[in-house]
Parts: sequence; structure tokens; C-alpha cells
Amino acid sequence: MDKPLDLLQGTLDMLILKAVSLGPLHGYGVLLRIQQISKDRLEIQQGSLYPALYRLEHQGWITSEWGESENNRKAKYYRLTVAGKRRLQAETEKWNRMADVIAGILHTTPEEV
Repeated sequence: MDKPLDLLQGTLDMLILKAVSLGPLHGYGVLLRIQQISKDRLEIQQGSLYPALYRLEHQGWITSEWGESENNRKAKYYRLTVAGKRRLQAETEKWNRMADVIAGILHTTPEEV
């Protein structure tokens, strides 16, 4: 099996926003959701996740409330705000434009230069 890929700088926030857009999640659940939807090709470290959650909440893109986890433990659940939904849409569009530009560069042949 392939080793999980390293995240490109600046993509963690976008991935967290996407994960919580699919439904409210506690912190560790965000990590698991990203792993799940990436088919285990991305692995997020807890040391990166929790500062990012704090940053996103501080920016108003996610909100949190205390609840009970599946194993009956107190957990903070995160959900996307309206501003977060707009941010996710903008980041997705920006990511897709950048991916198109990079793909064009990588497919350039000597004859095109």
C-alpha cells in the first residue's frame, strides 16, 4: 500500500471545511473523515488539526458546541457556518484554477515553448 501523501501547505483548512460541510464532527472525527474521504491517502496529524480548528473557529468559518461522542465522552463538535460555506466555495474554485494551471504546465511539450 502507498504511503499517505504529505499535505501541500495551505490545504488543511480547505479539507477541514469540506469535512465539516458533510455534517457536524468532533475533532478526532474530522481527522477520520478526511482519511476516509481520501481513501486513506491523506493522514492528518493531531498536532496540525487542533490549531487549525481553533484558527477556523476564530475566523468564523466553523462553530462548535459541546456534545457527547459515540463512546459517551464529552467532545466538542464542529459545524460549518454560512461564512465557512462561502470560504469553502472560494477555496475550491481557487484550488481548481491552480490545479488547471499546473496541469497545463506539466503537459507542455518542447514544441509548445
